[in-house]
Amino acid sequence: MTNATINTVTISKADIPSGGMKSYKQEDDSIILITRDDDEFHAFDGKCPHAGADLGTGLRCGNRVVCPWHHATFDSRDGSLLEPIATAGLTRYTVTDNGDKLLIDTSVQLNERVEHDKLPDTHTIIVGGGGAGFMTAHQLRQGGYGGKITLISKEDKAPYNRPLLSKAFLAGKMSEDKLLLGGSDWASNNNIDLRLNQTVSKVLPNESTIVIEDNHGNSERQSADFLVVATGAEPNFPPIKGAEMDGVYTLRSMEDAKLIKAASHDQRVVIIGTGFIGMEVASALAQAGTTASITVVGQSDRVMGNIVSETVSNALIKLHKDQGIQFVFDASVNEITKVENKSDNNEARQTFSQVGGVILASGEHIDADIVILGTGVSANTELLEEVNDLDGVQVDSKLQLRDGVYALGDIAKASGQMGRMRIEHWRVALQHGLVAAAAILKDETVETLDARVPFFWTMQFGKSLRYSGHAQTPNNSILLGTPDTLDYIEYYFDDEGEGSHENSRATAASTLGRDQELIAFAELLRIGQAPTRAQINSGFDIIEQAQASSP
Repeated sequence: MTNATINTVTISKADIPSGGMKSYKQEDDSIILITRDDDEFHAFDGKCPHAGADLGTGLRCGNRVVCPWHHATFDSRDGSLLEPIATAGLTRYTVTDNGDKLLIDTSVQLNERVEHDKLPDTHTIIVGGGGAGFMTAHQLRQGGYGGKITLISKEDKAPYNRPLLSKAFLAGKMSEDKLLLGGSDWASNNNIDLRLNQTVSKVLPNESTIVIEDNHGNSERQSADFLVVATGAEPNFPPIKGAEMDGVYTLRSMEDAKLIKAASHDQRVVIIGTGFIGMEVASALAQAGTTASITVVGQSDRVMGNIVSETVSNALIKLHKDQGIQFVFDASVNEITKVENKSDNNEARQTFSQVGGVILASGEHIDADIVILGTGVSANTELLEEVNDLDGVQVDSKLQLRDGVYALGDIAKASGQMGRMRIEHWRVALQHGLVAAAAILKDETVETLDARVPFFWTMQFGKSLRYSGHAQTPNNSILLGTPDTLDYIEYYFDDEGEGSHENSRATAASTLGRDQELIAFAELLRIGQAPTRAQINSGFDIIEQAQASSP
Protein backbone atom coordinates (compact mmCIF):
# COMPACT_ATOMS: atom_id res chain seq x y z
CA MET A 1 0.00 0.00 0.00
CA THR A 2 1.37 3.44 -0.94
CA ASN A 3 0.13 6.98 -0.62
CA ALA A 4 -0.49 8.63 -4.01
CA THR A 5 -1.50 12.00 -2.52
CA ILE A 6 -2.30 13.25 0.93
CA ASN A 7 -5.92 12.15 0.60
CA THR A 8 -5.55 9.16 -1.71
CA VAL A 9 -4.54 5.67 -0.58
CA THR A 10 -3.67 2.82 -2.95
CA ILE A 11 -4.59 -0.71 -1.87
CA SER A 12 -4.05 -4.06 -3.54
CA LYS A 13 -7.29 -5.94 -4.25
CA ALA A 14 -5.54 -9.23 -3.53
CA ASP A 15 -5.19 -8.21 0.15
CA ILE A 16 -8.90 -8.66 0.76
CA PRO A 17 -10.77 -11.96 0.31
CA SER A 18 -14.31 -11.94 -1.06
CA GLY A 19 -16.77 -11.79 1.81
CA GLY A 20 -14.07 -10.36 4.06
CA MET A 21 -12.63 -7.07 5.23
CA LYS A 22 -9.28 -5.53 6.10
CA SER A 23 -8.20 -2.35 7.84
CA TYR A 24 -5.22 -0.14 7.05
CA LYS A 25 -3.72 2.19 9.63
CA GLN A 26 -2.38 5.46 8.21
CA GLU A 27 0.53 7.62 9.32
CA ASP A 28 -1.85 10.16 10.83
CA ASP A 29 -3.36 7.39 13.02
CA SER A 30 -6.53 7.22 10.92
CA ILE A 31 -7.79 3.82 9.77
CA ILE A 32 -9.34 2.84 6.45
CA LEU A 33 -11.60 -0.22 6.37
CA ILE A 34 -12.21 -2.04 3.07
CA THR A 35 -14.95 -4.63 2.61
CA ARG A 36 -15.22 -6.87 -0.42
CA ASP A 37 -17.90 -9.00 -2.06
CA ASP A 38 -16.60 -10.55 -5.28
CA ASP A 39 -15.56 -7.53 -7.35
CA GLU A 40 -17.47 -4.98 -5.28
CA PHE A 41 -15.43 -2.95 -2.78
CA HIS A 42 -16.45 -0.38 -0.18
CA ALA A 43 -14.24 1.93 1.89
CA PHE A 44 -15.00 3.43 5.29
CA ASP A 45 -13.45 5.21 8.24
CA GLY A 46 -12.20 2.13 10.07
CA LYS A 47 -12.44 3.50 13.60
CA CYS A 48 -15.64 2.66 15.45
CA PRO A 49 -17.39 6.01 16.03
CA HIS A 50 -18.13 4.99 19.62
CA ALA A 51 -14.66 4.54 21.13
CA GLY A 52 -12.26 4.32 18.22
CA ALA A 53 -11.67 0.56 18.03
CA ASP A 54 -10.09 -0.77 14.86
CA LEU A 55 -13.04 -2.43 13.14
CA GLY A 56 -10.68 -4.62 11.15
CA THR A 57 -9.87 -6.49 14.36
CA GLY A 58 -13.55 -7.24 14.85
CA LEU A 59 -15.49 -9.74 12.79
CA ARG A 60 -17.49 -9.67 9.59
CA CYS A 61 -20.44 -12.06 9.49
CA GLY A 62 -22.47 -11.80 6.29
CA ASN A 63 -23.14 -8.11 5.74
CA ARG A 64 -22.48 -7.24 9.38
CA VAL A 65 -19.22 -5.65 10.55
CA VAL A 66 -19.04 -6.01 14.34
CA CYS A 67 -16.77 -3.90 16.56
CA PRO A 68 -14.50 -6.02 18.80
CA TRP A 69 -14.95 -3.85 21.87
CA HIS A 70 -18.65 -3.11 22.37
CA HIS A 71 -20.32 -4.90 19.45
CA ALA A 72 -21.52 -1.85 17.55
CA THR A 73 -22.49 -3.23 14.17
CA PHE A 74 -22.44 -1.68 10.70
CA ASP A 75 -23.60 -2.70 7.24
CA SER A 76 -20.59 -3.79 5.18
CA ARG A 77 -22.09 -2.25 2.02
CA ASP A 78 -22.98 1.29 3.09
CA GLY A 79 -21.67 1.64 6.65
CA SER A 80 -25.11 2.27 8.12
CA LEU A 81 -25.65 1.59 11.81
CA LEU A 82 -27.24 -1.79 12.49
CA GLU A 83 -26.59 -2.12 16.21
CA PRO A 84 -25.49 0.25 18.98
CA ILE A 85 -23.44 1.07 21.08
CA ALA A 86 -22.35 3.53 18.39
CA THR A 87 -25.03 6.10 17.60
CA ALA A 88 -24.09 6.77 13.98
CA GLY A 89 -22.89 4.84 10.95
CA LEU A 90 -19.46 4.88 9.34
CA THR A 91 -18.09 7.63 7.13
CA ARG A 92 -17.87 6.24 3.61
CA TYR A 93 -15.17 7.10 1.07
CA THR A 94 -15.02 6.93 -2.71
CA VAL A 95 -13.35 3.90 -4.30
CA THR A 96 -11.83 3.95 -7.78
CA ASP A 97 -11.04 0.62 -9.46
CA ASN A 98 -7.59 0.80 -11.00
CA GLY A 99 -7.07 -2.73 -12.32
CA ASP A 100 -5.49 -4.80 -9.55
CA LYS A 101 -5.43 -1.76 -7.27
CA LEU A 102 -8.01 0.40 -5.49
CA LEU A 103 -7.69 4.15 -5.05
CA ILE A 104 -9.37 5.40 -1.88
CA ASP A 105 -10.03 9.13 -1.71
CA THR A 106 -10.59 10.08 1.93
CA SER A 107 -11.38 13.68 1.01
CA VAL A 108 -14.64 12.67 -0.66
CA GLN A 109 -17.35 11.30 1.62
CA LEU A 110 -20.38 9.51 0.20
CA ASN A 111 -22.71 9.80 3.17
CA GLU A 112 -26.04 11.18 2.04
CA ARG A 113 -27.65 14.21 3.61
CA VAL A 114 -30.73 13.33 5.63
CA GLU A 115 -33.88 15.18 4.63
CA HIS A 116 -36.17 15.71 7.62
CA ASP A 117 -39.40 15.30 5.71
CA LYS A 118 -41.08 12.35 7.43
CA LEU A 119 -44.15 12.92 9.63
CA PRO A 120 -43.57 16.70 9.59
CA ASP A 121 -46.83 17.64 11.31
CA THR A 122 -46.49 15.29 14.29
CA HIS A 123 -45.15 15.67 17.81
CA THR A 124 -43.11 13.09 19.74
CA ILE A 125 -42.70 13.46 23.50
CA ILE A 126 -39.92 11.51 25.19
CA VAL A 127 -39.95 11.18 28.98
CA GLY A 128 -36.45 10.51 30.26
CA GLY A 129 -33.01 11.76 29.23
CA GLY A 130 -31.06 8.51 29.62
CA GLY A 131 -29.70 6.25 26.92
CA ALA A 132 -33.08 5.03 25.65
CA GLY A 133 -34.61 8.51 25.48
CA PHE A 134 -31.54 10.01 23.83
CA MET A 135 -31.30 7.23 21.25
CA THR A 136 -34.96 7.52 20.32
CA ALA A 137 -34.66 11.24 19.63
CA HIS A 138 -31.32 10.86 17.88
CA GLN A 139 -32.46 8.04 15.61
CA LEU A 140 -35.69 9.82 14.76
CA ARG A 141 -33.66 12.69 13.36
CA GLN A 142 -31.14 10.33 11.75
CA GLY A 143 -34.07 8.58 10.09
CA GLY A 144 -35.52 11.77 8.65
CA TYR A 145 -38.23 12.60 11.21
CA GLY A 146 -39.44 16.12 10.54
CA GLY A 147 -41.89 16.59 13.38
CA LYS A 148 -41.42 18.22 16.76
CA ILE A 149 -39.43 16.35 19.41
CA THR A 150 -39.69 17.24 23.08
CA LEU A 151 -37.34 15.43 25.47
CA ILE A 152 -38.05 15.92 29.17
CA SER A 153 -35.47 15.12 31.85
CA LYS A 154 -35.55 15.64 35.58
CA GLU A 155 -31.77 16.10 35.56
CA ASP A 156 -30.08 19.44 34.98
CA LYS A 157 -27.77 18.09 32.29
CA ALA A 158 -28.23 17.08 28.68
CA PRO A 159 -28.08 13.31 28.02
CA TYR A 160 -24.70 11.82 28.92
CA ASN A 161 -22.85 8.51 28.84
CA ARG A 162 -23.87 6.97 32.14
CA PRO A 163 -21.70 3.79 32.00
CA LEU A 164 -18.53 5.86 31.98
CA LEU A 165 -19.37 7.37 35.37
CA SER A 166 -18.18 4.23 37.20
CA LYS A 167 -15.27 3.78 34.78
CA ALA A 168 -13.19 6.57 33.24
CA PHE A 169 -14.94 9.52 34.92
CA LEU A 170 -14.60 8.26 38.51
CA ALA A 171 -11.03 7.21 37.77
CA GLY A 172 -10.23 10.81 36.79
CA LYS A 173 -9.46 9.86 33.18
CA MET A 174 -12.34 11.65 31.46
CA SER A 175 -13.81 15.10 31.87
CA GLU A 176 -17.50 15.86 32.25
CA ASP A 177 -17.85 17.47 28.82
CA LYS A 178 -16.58 14.30 27.12
CA LEU A 179 -19.52 12.35 28.53
CA LEU A 180 -22.20 14.34 26.72
CA LEU A 181 -23.99 12.21 24.14
CA GLY A 182 -23.76 13.77 20.71
CA GLY A 183 -21.70 16.67 22.06
CA SER A 184 -22.62 19.86 23.89
CA ASP A 185 -24.87 21.16 21.08
CA TRP A 186 -26.67 17.91 20.31
CA ALA A 187 -30.17 19.16 21.13
CA SER A 188 -29.92 22.42 19.20
CA ASN A 189 -28.16 20.79 16.26
CA ASN A 190 -31.01 18.29 15.98
CA ASN A 191 -33.84 20.73 16.64
CA ILE A 192 -34.88 18.99 19.84
CA ASP A 193 -36.75 20.83 22.59
CA LEU A 194 -34.70 19.65 25.57
CA ARG A 195 -36.46 20.47 28.81
CA LEU A 196 -34.26 19.94 31.86
CA ASN A 197 -35.11 20.12 35.57
CA GLN A 198 -38.68 19.06 34.85
CA THR A 199 -40.59 16.13 36.27
CA VAL A 200 -43.41 14.24 34.62
CA SER A 201 -45.92 13.58 37.38
CA LYS A 202 -48.50 11.71 35.33
CA VAL A 203 -48.72 9.70 32.12
CA LEU A 204 -52.08 9.02 30.52
CA PRO A 205 -51.22 6.36 27.93
CA ASN A 206 -54.75 6.11 26.52
CA GLU A 207 -54.63 9.79 25.69
CA SER A 208 -50.90 10.03 24.82
CA THR A 209 -50.78 12.83 27.37
CA ILE A 210 -48.42 13.77 30.20
CA VAL A 211 -48.45 16.25 33.08
CA ILE A 212 -45.16 18.13 33.59
CA GLU A 213 -44.06 19.92 36.76
CA ASP A 214 -41.14 22.30 37.07
CA ASN A 215 -39.07 23.09 40.16
CA HIS A 216 -41.46 25.91 41.10
CA GLY A 217 -44.51 23.67 41.34
CA ASN A 218 -46.04 24.82 38.08
CA SER A 219 -47.70 22.14 35.96
CA GLU A 220 -48.81 21.78 32.37
CA ARG A 221 -50.40 19.11 30.21
CA GLN A 222 -48.99 18.10 26.86
CA SER A 223 -50.29 15.63 24.31
CA ALA A 224 -48.41 14.01 21.48
CA ASP A 225 -48.85 11.86 18.43
CA PHE A 226 -46.13 9.57 19.78
CA LEU A 227 -45.28 9.13 23.46
CA VAL A 228 -42.07 7.43 24.61
CA VAL A 229 -41.63 6.69 28.31
CA ALA A 230 -38.03 5.88 29.33
CA THR A 231 -37.83 6.81 33.00
CA GLY A 232 -34.94 4.50 33.89
CA ALA A 233 -34.22 3.20 37.37
CA GLU A 234 -33.21 4.38 40.81
CA PRO A 235 -30.63 2.82 43.18
CA ASN A 236 -31.91 0.50 45.86
CA PHE A 237 -31.43 1.47 49.49
CA PRO A 238 -31.15 -1.82 51.38
CA PRO A 239 -32.76 -2.19 54.83
CA ILE A 240 -29.56 -1.25 56.63
CA LYS A 241 -29.73 1.03 59.63
CA GLY A 242 -28.05 4.31 58.74
CA ALA A 243 -28.18 3.74 54.98
CA GLU A 244 -29.67 7.19 54.34
CA MET A 245 -27.26 9.22 56.47
CA ASP A 246 -24.76 11.73 55.08
CA GLY A 247 -21.62 10.04 53.85
CA VAL A 248 -23.52 7.15 52.26
CA TYR A 249 -23.60 7.33 48.47
CA THR A 250 -25.10 5.60 45.48
CA LEU A 251 -23.85 5.97 41.92
CA ARG A 252 -26.45 6.58 39.24
CA SER A 253 -26.08 10.16 38.06
CA MET A 254 -23.34 12.60 37.14
CA GLU A 255 -23.98 14.42 40.40
CA ASP A 256 -23.55 11.16 42.35
CA ALA A 257 -20.18 10.54 40.69
CA LYS A 258 -18.95 14.06 41.38
CA LEU A 259 -19.95 13.78 45.05
CA ILE A 260 -18.11 10.46 45.39
CA LYS A 261 -14.99 11.86 43.73
CA ALA A 262 -14.94 14.81 46.11
CA ALA A 263 -15.81 12.85 49.25
CA SER A 264 -13.40 9.93 48.78
CA HIS A 265 -10.13 11.85 48.93
CA ASP A 266 -7.90 10.43 51.70
CA GLN A 267 -10.88 8.52 53.05
CA ARG A 268 -11.47 4.90 54.04
CA VAL A 269 -14.07 3.66 51.57
CA VAL A 270 -16.40 0.70 52.10
CA ILE A 271 -18.37 -0.52 49.09
CA ILE A 272 -21.40 -2.69 49.80
CA GLY A 273 -22.11 -4.98 46.85
CA THR A 274 -20.03 -7.17 44.56
CA GLY A 275 -21.96 -6.74 41.32
CA PHE A 276 -20.38 -5.05 38.33
CA ILE A 277 -21.14 -1.53 39.65
CA GLY A 278 -19.46 -2.25 43.00
CA MET A 279 -16.47 -3.76 41.25
CA GLU A 280 -16.19 -0.90 38.77
CA VAL A 281 -16.33 1.70 41.52
CA ALA A 282 -13.60 -0.13 43.45
CA SER A 283 -11.46 -0.28 40.31
CA ALA A 284 -12.04 3.36 39.34
CA LEU A 285 -11.31 4.75 42.80
CA ALA A 286 -8.18 2.62 43.08
CA GLN A 287 -6.99 3.92 39.70
CA ALA A 288 -7.70 7.49 40.78
CA GLY A 289 -5.30 6.82 43.66
CA THR A 290 -6.90 9.32 46.03
CA THR A 291 -8.45 7.10 48.72
CA ALA A 292 -6.87 5.88 51.96
CA SER A 293 -8.27 2.35 51.54
CA ILE A 294 -11.03 0.46 49.73
CA THR A 295 -12.94 -2.50 51.17
CA VAL A 296 -15.67 -4.37 49.30
CA VAL A 297 -18.30 -6.27 51.30
CA GLY A 298 -20.30 -9.03 49.64
CA GLN A 299 -23.05 -11.36 50.80
CA SER A 300 -21.68 -14.37 48.93
CA ASP A 301 -18.21 -15.77 48.30
CA ARG A 302 -18.11 -14.43 44.73
CA VAL A 303 -18.01 -11.19 42.81
CA MET A 304 -20.49 -10.77 39.94
CA GLY A 305 -21.87 -14.08 41.11
CA ASN A 306 -25.06 -13.90 39.04
CA ILE A 307 -23.03 -13.43 35.86
CA VAL A 308 -19.82 -15.51 35.89
CA SER A 309 -18.65 -18.80 37.36
CA GLU A 310 -16.63 -19.20 40.55
CA THR A 311 -13.42 -19.67 38.54
CA VAL A 312 -13.88 -16.41 36.67
CA SER A 313 -14.96 -14.67 39.87
CA ASN A 314 -11.74 -15.77 41.58
CA ALA A 315 -9.70 -14.31 38.73
CA LEU A 316 -11.48 -10.96 39.11
CA ILE A 317 -10.94 -11.02 42.87
CA LYS A 318 -7.21 -11.62 42.32
CA LEU A 319 -7.09 -8.76 39.80
CA HIS A 320 -8.51 -6.41 42.45
CA LYS A 321 -6.46 -7.72 45.36
CA ASP A 322 -3.29 -7.23 43.36
CA GLN A 323 -4.26 -3.54 43.20
CA GLY A 324 -4.82 -3.25 46.95
CA ILE A 325 -8.58 -3.80 47.17
CA GLN A 326 -9.70 -5.65 50.31
CA PHE A 327 -12.70 -7.99 50.38
CA VAL A 328 -15.02 -9.29 53.08
CA PHE A 329 -17.16 -12.15 51.77
CA ASP A 330 -20.17 -14.07 53.12
CA ALA A 331 -21.07 -10.98 55.09
CA SER A 332 -24.21 -8.91 55.59
CA VAL A 333 -24.14 -5.32 56.78
CA ASN A 334 -26.54 -4.66 59.65
CA GLU A 335 -25.72 -1.05 60.34
CA ILE A 336 -23.76 1.93 59.08
CA THR A 337 -22.43 3.66 62.15
CA LYS A 338 -21.79 7.32 62.74
CA VAL A 339 -19.38 9.31 64.82
CA GLU A 340 -19.84 12.73 66.32
CA ASN A 341 -17.17 15.28 65.49
CA LYS A 342 -16.71 18.82 66.69
CA SER A 343 -15.51 21.71 64.61
CA ASP A 344 -14.41 25.16 65.63
CA ASN A 345 -15.28 28.32 63.79
CA ASN A 346 -15.22 31.97 64.68
CA GLU A 347 -18.75 32.00 66.03
CA ALA A 348 -19.43 28.71 67.80
CA ARG A 349 -18.31 25.19 68.40
CA GLN A 350 -20.49 22.87 66.29
CA THR A 351 -21.15 19.14 66.42
CA PHE A 352 -21.76 17.14 63.25
CA SER A 353 -22.15 13.48 62.37
CA GLN A 354 -20.23 11.47 59.82
CA VAL A 355 -19.88 7.83 58.84
CA GLY A 356 -17.78 5.80 61.25
CA GLY A 357 -17.97 2.38 59.69
CA VAL A 358 -20.17 -0.63 59.12
CA ILE A 359 -21.26 -3.38 61.50
CA LEU A 360 -21.61 -6.84 59.98
CA ALA A 361 -24.12 -9.48 61.03
CA SER A 362 -21.20 -11.28 62.68
CA GLY A 363 -20.65 -8.26 64.94
CA GLU A 364 -17.42 -7.24 63.22
CA HIS A 365 -16.90 -3.52 62.74
CA ILE A 366 -15.11 -2.18 59.66
CA ASP A 367 -13.91 1.39 59.93
CA ALA A 368 -15.02 3.70 57.13
CA ASP A 369 -15.32 7.39 56.35
CA ILE A 370 -17.69 6.96 53.43
CA VAL A 371 -19.90 4.06 52.30
CA ILE A 372 -20.96 3.43 48.70
CA LEU A 373 -24.00 1.26 48.01
CA GLY A 374 -23.74 -0.99 44.98
CA THR A 375 -26.91 -2.86 45.80
CA GLY A 376 -28.79 -2.77 42.51
CA VAL A 377 -31.58 -0.60 41.13
CA SER A 378 -35.34 -0.65 40.81
CA ALA A 379 -37.18 0.39 37.66
CA ASN A 380 -39.11 3.67 37.75
CA THR A 381 -42.40 2.21 36.59
CA GLU A 382 -44.71 4.33 38.74
CA LEU A 383 -45.93 6.50 35.88
CA LEU A 384 -47.24 3.40 34.12
CA GLU A 385 -48.25 1.44 37.21
CA GLU A 386 -51.75 0.79 35.90
CA VAL A 387 -50.31 -1.30 33.08
CA ASN A 388 -47.35 -2.78 34.96
CA ASP A 389 -46.25 -6.33 35.16
CA LEU A 390 -44.67 -7.10 38.53
CA ASP A 391 -41.29 -6.70 36.87
CA GLY A 392 -41.66 -3.94 34.32
CA VAL A 393 -43.93 -2.62 31.61
CA GLN A 394 -44.87 -5.33 29.12
CA VAL A 395 -44.25 -4.20 25.57
CA ASP A 396 -43.85 -5.95 22.23
CA SER A 397 -40.67 -6.42 20.20
CA LYS A 398 -41.05 -2.85 18.89
CA LEU A 399 -41.32 -1.52 22.48
CA GLN A 400 -44.93 -0.57 21.88
CA LEU A 401 -47.36 -0.59 24.78
CA ARG A 402 -50.27 0.47 22.63
CA ASP A 403 -50.70 2.38 19.40
CA GLY A 404 -48.26 5.31 19.46
CA VAL A 405 -47.13 4.72 23.07
CA TYR A 406 -43.77 3.11 23.86
CA ALA A 407 -41.94 2.06 27.05
CA LEU A 408 -38.15 1.71 26.80
CA GLY A 409 -34.99 1.02 28.73
CA ASP A 410 -34.87 -0.19 32.31
CA ILE A 411 -38.65 -0.11 32.73
CA ALA A 412 -39.46 -2.26 29.68
CA LYS A 413 -40.17 -5.95 29.96
CA ALA A 414 -39.90 -6.46 26.24
CA SER A 415 -40.57 -9.38 23.97
CA GLY A 416 -37.47 -10.33 22.04
CA GLN A 417 -35.30 -12.99 20.50
CA MET A 418 -34.63 -14.64 23.88
CA GLY A 419 -38.15 -14.28 25.26
CA ARG A 420 -39.74 -11.59 27.38
CA MET A 421 -37.32 -9.98 29.81
CA ARG A 422 -36.29 -6.73 31.46
CA ILE A 423 -32.57 -5.95 31.28
CA GLU A 424 -30.83 -2.99 32.89
CA HIS A 425 -27.90 -2.46 30.53
CA TRP A 426 -26.83 0.55 28.50
CA ARG A 427 -26.51 -1.19 25.16
CA VAL A 428 -29.99 -2.67 25.57
CA ALA A 429 -31.36 0.83 26.25
CA LEU A 430 -29.74 2.09 23.05
CA GLN A 431 -31.17 -0.87 21.15
CA HIS A 432 -34.60 0.10 22.46
CA GLY A 433 -34.20 3.66 21.20
CA LEU A 434 -33.11 2.47 17.78
CA VAL A 435 -36.06 0.08 17.49
CA ALA A 436 -38.67 2.52 18.84
CA ALA A 437 -37.57 5.28 16.48
CA ALA A 438 -37.87 2.89 13.54
CA ALA A 439 -41.33 1.84 14.74
CA ILE A 440 -42.48 5.47 14.83
CA LEU A 441 -41.08 6.02 11.34
CA LYS A 442 -42.52 2.68 10.17
CA ASP A 443 -39.07 1.77 8.88
CA GLU A 444 -39.25 -1.97 8.26
CA THR A 445 -35.56 -2.14 7.31
CA VAL A 446 -34.58 -1.80 10.97
CA GLU A 447 -34.77 -5.09 12.87
CA THR A 448 -36.95 -5.37 15.96
CA LEU A 449 -35.87 -6.95 19.24
CA ASP A 450 -36.77 -10.31 17.72
CA ALA A 451 -33.43 -10.18 15.91
CA ARG A 452 -31.25 -8.69 18.68
CA VAL A 453 -29.46 -10.09 21.71
CA PRO A 454 -28.36 -8.38 24.94
CA PHE A 455 -24.75 -7.33 25.47
CA PHE A 456 -22.88 -5.55 28.25
CA TRP A 457 -19.32 -4.98 29.34
CA THR A 458 -17.51 -4.02 32.52
CA MET A 459 -14.11 -2.32 32.66
CA GLN A 460 -11.91 -3.08 35.67
CA PHE A 461 -8.26 -2.03 35.92
CA GLY A 462 -8.06 -1.63 32.17
CA LYS A 463 -9.45 -5.10 31.48
CA SER A 464 -12.81 -5.43 29.76
CA LEU A 465 -15.04 -8.39 30.55
CA ARG A 466 -17.73 -8.69 27.90
CA TYR A 467 -20.97 -10.65 28.04
CA SER A 468 -23.52 -11.53 25.34
CA GLY A 469 -26.91 -13.15 25.76
CA HIS A 470 -28.77 -13.85 28.96
CA ALA A 471 -28.41 -16.86 31.27
CA GLN A 472 -30.52 -17.69 34.30
CA THR A 473 -27.41 -18.87 36.17
CA PRO A 474 -23.64 -18.99 35.51
CA ASN A 475 -23.31 -22.34 37.26
CA ASN A 476 -24.05 -24.53 34.21
CA SER A 477 -21.09 -23.58 32.08
CA ILE A 478 -18.23 -24.69 29.89
CA LEU A 479 -14.99 -22.79 30.46
CA LEU A 480 -12.28 -22.55 27.83
CA GLY A 481 -8.97 -20.84 28.55
CA THR A 482 -7.49 -19.53 31.76
CA PRO A 483 -9.27 -16.72 33.63
CA ASP A 484 -6.21 -16.20 35.86
CA THR A 485 -4.29 -14.99 32.82
CA LEU A 486 -7.35 -12.99 31.69
CA ASP A 487 -7.72 -15.16 28.59
CA TYR A 488 -10.92 -17.17 28.52
CA ILE A 489 -14.39 -17.60 27.12
CA GLU A 490 -17.16 -19.19 29.18
CA TYR A 491 -20.46 -20.49 27.78
CA TYR A 492 -23.58 -20.66 29.96
CA PHE A 493 -26.57 -23.00 29.69
CA ASP A 494 -30.02 -22.75 31.22
CA ASP A 495 -30.47 -26.49 31.77
CA GLU A 496 -29.02 -28.39 34.70
CA GLY A 497 -26.44 -31.11 34.96
CA GLU A 498 -23.52 -31.99 32.74
CA GLY A 499 -23.22 -34.44 29.89
CA SER A 500 -26.88 -35.43 29.69
CA HIS A 501 -27.89 -32.44 27.60
CA GLU A 502 -25.32 -32.44 24.83
CA ASN A 503 -27.71 -30.82 22.37
CA SER A 504 -28.63 -27.93 24.66
CA ARG A 505 -27.65 -24.58 23.22
CA ALA A 506 -25.76 -21.94 25.18
CA THR A 507 -27.81 -18.88 26.12
CA ALA A 508 -24.92 -16.57 27.06
CA ALA A 509 -21.15 -16.25 27.09
CA SER A 510 -18.56 -14.03 28.74
CA THR A 511 -14.93 -13.39 27.88
CA LEU A 512 -11.72 -11.64 28.67
CA GLY A 513 -9.37 -11.48 25.70
CA ARG A 514 -11.35 -13.55 23.17
CA ASP A 515 -13.38 -10.85 21.51
CA GLN A 516 -13.82 -12.40 18.08
CA GLU A 517 -15.11 -15.61 19.63
CA LEU A 518 -17.68 -13.67 21.64
CA ILE A 519 -18.80 -11.80 18.52
CA ALA A 520 -19.17 -15.14 16.73
CA PHE A 521 -21.23 -16.50 19.63
CA ALA A 522 -23.49 -13.44 19.66
CA GLU A 523 -24.06 -13.68 15.91
CA LEU A 524 -24.97 -17.37 16.15
CA LEU A 525 -27.24 -16.67 19.13
CA ARG A 526 -28.93 -13.90 17.17
CA ILE A 527 -29.90 -16.23 14.32
CA GLY A 528 -30.97 -19.07 16.61
CA GLN A 529 -27.89 -21.21 16.07
CA ALA A 530 -26.02 -20.81 19.37
CA PRO A 531 -23.48 -23.60 19.89
CA THR A 532 -24.45 -26.77 21.72
CA ARG A 533 -22.50 -28.45 24.50
CA ALA A 534 -21.44 -31.11 22.05
CA GLN A 535 -20.08 -28.56 19.57
CA ILE A 536 -18.16 -26.64 22.23
CA ASN A 537 -16.72 -29.80 23.77
CA SER A 538 -15.65 -31.04 20.34
CA GLY A 539 -13.49 -27.95 19.85
CA PHE A 540 -15.34 -26.63 16.82
CA ASP A 541 -14.28 -23.33 15.24
CA ILE A 542 -16.99 -20.89 16.37
CA ILE A 543 -15.67 -18.04 14.23
CA GLU A 544 -15.75 -20.15 11.09
CA GLN A 545 -19.22 -21.38 12.02
CA ALA A 546 -20.55 -17.85 12.54
CA GLN A 547 -19.18 -16.60 9.24
CA ALA A 548 -20.51 -19.63 7.37
CA SER A 549 -23.97 -19.41 8.98
CA SER A 550 -24.56 -15.67 8.66
CA PRO A 551 -26.96 -14.67 5.89
